[in-house]
Amino acid sequence: MANRPFDVLNEAIGKEVLVILKGEISVRGTLKAFDVHMNILLENAEELRNGELKTKFGKLMIRGDNILFVSP
Repeated sequence: MANRPFDVLNEAIGKEVLVILKGEISVRGTLKAFDVHMNILLENAEELRNGELKTKFGKLMIRGDNILFVSP
């Protein structure tokens, strides 16, 4: 049972997550890793605009201070 934010992220490793960034940017991908600064590494990452695919990135590292929320 996850009680802390990092527990939730640990449980989401290997699963698809939705990440909302500053500037109303949405990115979806498989969570591979994260650190204490909330920097995250996604694989098969895609940028979404209005729920539709805009850009495919493959591997993508997102700096934690740009993240508004992560939805597992």
